[in-house]
Amino acid sequence: MEANAGLIAGSHNRNELVVIPAEGIHGPRNMNQAVNDNFCQICGDPVGLNHDGDVFVACNECAFPVCRTCYEYERKEGNSVCPHCKTRYKRLKGCARVPGDDDEDGLDDLENEFEMDKQDHQTTPDQLMHGRMNYGNMYGHEVATHNMMHQQPRYPLLTDGNAVDSDDDENHALVVPNGNRVHPIGYIESKLPVQARPMDPTKDLAAYGYGSVAWKDKMDDWKQRQEKMQMMMSDGGALHPKDMDGDDGGPDLPIMDESRQPLSRKIPIASAKINPYRMLIVIRLVALAFFLRYRILHPVEGAYGLWITSVICEIWFAVSWILDQFPKWLPIERETYLDRLSLRYEKPGAPSNLAHVDVYVCTVDPMKEPPIVTANTILSILAVDYPVDKVSCYLSDDGAAMLTFEALSETSEFARKWVPFCKKFNIEPRAPEMYFALKIDYLKDKVQPTFVGERRAMKREYEEFKVRVNALVAKAVKVPEEGWTMQDGTPWPGNNSRDHPGMIQVFLGHSGGLDTDGNELPRLVYVSREKRPGFNHHKKAGAMNALVRVSAVLTNAPYMLNLDCDHYINNSKAIREAMCFMMDPNVGPKVCYVQFPQRFDGIDRNDRYANHNTVFFDVNMKGLDGIQGPVYVGTGCVFRRQALYGFEPPAKKKAKFGCSSICPSFCCAPRKKSKKSKGKYSKKKLPSGADSSIPIFRLEDVEEGMDGGMDHDEKSSIVSTKDFEKRFGQSPVFVASTMLDSRGVHHSASAGSLLKEAIHVISCGYEDKTEWGKEIGWIYGSVTEDILTGFKMHCRGWRSIYCMPRRPAFKGSAPINLSDRLNQVLRWALGSVEISLSRHCPLWYGYSGNLKCLERLAYINTTIYPLTSLPLVAYCTLPAICLLTGKFIIPTISNLDSLWFISLFLSIFITGILEIRWSGIGLEEWWRNEQFWVIGGTSAHLFALFQGLLKVLAGIDTNFTVTSKQAEDEDFGELYLLKWTSLLIPPTAIMIFNMIGVVAGISDAINNGYSAWGPLFGKLFFAFWVIVHLYPFLKGLMGRQNRTPTIVIVWSILLASIFSLLWVRINPFLAKSSGPNLVQCGLTCL
Repeated sequence: MEANAGLIAGSHNRNELVVIPAEGIHGPRNMNQAVNDNFCQICGDPVGLNHDGDVFVACNECAFPVCRTCYEYERKEGNSVCPHCKTRYKRLKGCARVPGDDDEDGLDDLENEFEMDKQDHQTTPDQLMHGRMNYGNMYGHEVATHNMMHQQPRYPLLTDGNAVDSDDDENHALVVPNGNRVHPIGYIESKLPVQARPMDPTKDLAAYGYGSVAWKDKMDDWKQRQEKMQMMMSDGGALHPKDMDGDDGGPDLPIMDESRQPLSRKIPIASAKINPYRMLIVIRLVALAFFLRYRILHPVEGAYGLWITSVICEIWFAVSWILDQFPKWLPIERETYLDRLSLRYEKPGAPSNLAHVDVYVCTVDPMKEPPIVTANTILSILAVDYPVDKVSCYLSDDGAAMLTFEALSETSEFARKWVPFCKKFNIEPRAPEMYFALKIDYLKDKVQPTFVGERRAMKREYEEFKVRVNALVAKAVKVPEEGWTMQDGTPWPGNNSRDHPGMIQVFLGHSGGLDTDGNELPRLVYVSREKRPGFNHHKKAGAMNALVRVSAVLTNAPYMLNLDCDHYINNSKAIREAMCFMMDPNVGPKVCYVQFPQRFDGIDRNDRYANHNTVFFDVNMKGLDGIQGPVYVGTGCVFRRQALYGFEPPAKKKAKFGCSSICPSFCCAPRKKSKKSKGKYSKKKLPSGADSSIPIFRLEDVEEGMDGGMDHDEKSSIVSTKDFEKRFGQSPVFVASTMLDSRGVHHSASAGSLLKEAIHVISCGYEDKTEWGKEIGWIYGSVTEDILTGFKMHCRGWRSIYCMPRRPAFKGSAPINLSDRLNQVLRWALGSVEISLSRHCPLWYGYSGNLKCLERLAYINTTIYPLTSLPLVAYCTLPAICLLTGKFIIPTISNLDSLWFISLFLSIFITGILEIRWSGIGLEEWWRNEQFWVIGGTSAHLFALFQGLLKVLAGIDTNFTVTSKQAEDEDFGELYLLKWTSLLIPPTAIMIFNMIGVVAGISDAINNGYSAWGPLFGKLFFAFWVIVHLYPFLKGLMGRQNRTPTIVIVWSILLASIFSLLWVRINPFLAKSSGPNLVQCGLTCL
């Protein structure tokens, strides 16, 4: 497809389709004309078509437009090289030979030259498709392979299907089906006797090894070694000679080829670190049980209300701790081998066999998600270290903003300069804003003499690019009354963001998408789905599903990476890291997605509001990876397309052992599947009342049915097209793409038909009466569609992988001011409440599937954690009530009973220390997480609980604004910005209430003497526990710290109150009176 051919807009329901031309072309034009315009760059005449009906292509390397006349003249009279890439022209079909053609590699084309056997070599639809557009898996080298199918020998090669580049016929071998002999390729069956192997008559026959006992021993030893290597490979570990039996692995040790070894391996946590941690968990569980037993059996007389409230809160905290702790019982780490990936799928001199990847980026409001931030994300994707013909980037503009469209156009032009610069000097990161902000000595680290000059020039280019984008932003602030118009005067189709047609624009591609060095660039496609009043568009989940369908029609890559618009690729090899799991034949077939941790830029040094969320990403996610895999967190995730389509993973062999020696099979082993209906490929019938966690079709059934030796009628009876249309929608092109085992687009499709079908699949009514959002794609029903989507995949039996490369794969921005941070947490918590009140609640959903027990506990904790806000708010107000009333929640305890309290507090402290030890996080990060757990629990989680109940029970929906993606200044100015919101009220009230309680308690102890200080210490400790946890919240309320630190203000208030009370009590400057003076004055009083 021609890049920059124009913006394609239309509506399938209204039968409208129009091409708005690119800059410099006035008026709408026909789609075939928009796609096929091509002129010779030498003479200016049209390039024309070849005798097969395809566009004439002179150079297969760069596709530089040259007509046949100039091509033949250049071969006969000129230097026979392409004027663009300087590659020697090869003889095309129907052209006369010239000197030098005999030296070309490849097959002879005599049958084409002399027009022989035409009926066997007609142009196929695949070749026609390739001539019009380069999409899917039918790229240059693959089409070449397809064209050579008839040229291959009738006997299978012993080189894995890949020809060996060598002139020696002895390097090629074939197996004759009618015999057991192996012959060179040049061998022709004849009646001539085969020459026997020459033997030295002076040597014994056993010297050659035939029939000797030593030969059998060697063969048995070799088989044992091979079996052991296969077992080690199945365990996911790397193979080393020292792991084999024997001393040093003698000369006959079979060394496996590096490319055949696993692409990744598990690294369990060291026993010295994890075993003490597990022991402390058990000890803490026992201490907790005795603590709760004591609390229940020993009520507090005169304070039954406080005692019952505290006991209920403590029981809930215990349940919440169990749900959070036990999924961390089996933490693991993983290691990838990128060199092995390259050896296996990128052989020297051969085209890359790495899988194709579609990258999705979503944006809505360019005023809150600045276009320069989105542009950096796009540029980092286009410059990724991955074959350019394997990457396609799709930007979903869900706001249909012309600003986003024009900014993307500017980005595509700047990418032609930025991408070759990144790959030439191998820089990291490849987002220009972050790269030029690095404070490094580039003079010291330069790799080429021209690096300094080119870097300065590129920085000037980027500054000019920023000026152009910022100018577009400034212009877009004031919207014209008549709406926006494009450069040719055509009204912008998305002037009404709630009522507009679907729009698609291909900015970069393999036809016209070249950088300044003449190299190809990855595809860049702009997509804005159709929106009409009266339709539920399902926000981000609906936009993601639209991208899934568009990409399936245009490229249909087997894997998809989704990123937020503010999450750029920080590690250019991130996609390769994911492919080490997805393309590993031992691990990959059952992996639905590879999740990367979220890392952020622009966070203050102390991480006041726990934006890094290190405990979750570095502790909890590692624990889930040891069970069935991490949860999906919404960004930085590589998906398998088949898993998103609702298919089951391939059937696995019956396990010989349990999943772990310390975890029983009923905790981690999947449940037994329901009995299959009759017929190997028959449709599965769900039992009545069962949930839909199991898809209608099994993946292996569909693949075998499509690829097996079955006729068309049998395939139609097995997998009915109508059944697929009911699930996937009324698009024959999209339905056909779901059935392609090797992915890629349908071979017989043309560019025009694919674009028209792409408009169809993003129409607003396409998902009606289908399973989109229910069983297919991103699941609807919650604002946190990520948790729900991953949960459905795990219920079907898929597993996920957690990948943590040394260099963070992706980095993004996070809200650093208090108000935005609480609103972000509110959105997450509301989504969890919606899931817990829906049919997808992990408490009762998916038991007929393959969800493991510990994984279910993790999902239960993920969805019901907002309920903890109720007991947490109550527990945080108890200290103030106790200080004001003089009562306490715990009765007077004996020395023996105090041991349970001491052991519980010690186990909590030591468990945290050991968790820090095995996970590698810092103590400050762990403490910030504990603080924000209290801050979020007393504010955002509480509001989310009530809003979720209103939404589910009363139907009152809450609209969320998009979080700002950019700080105000370089000195964390946004950190001190306080935006008033109702979320600030509960924590503020709790903080003030406890401070008043502290003052009142100390005042009461001063008035009552020393006997009141003993009971006061327990209450003060309880109150200070609350105040210390809410301290970051108090700092957020204080705003910017110009001179006086917040801690000084807090302690000044407390100490001033305490000393004021002491001053009133002591009264040092007042004379003490001892009663009336009774001394006789000597006067007689009458």
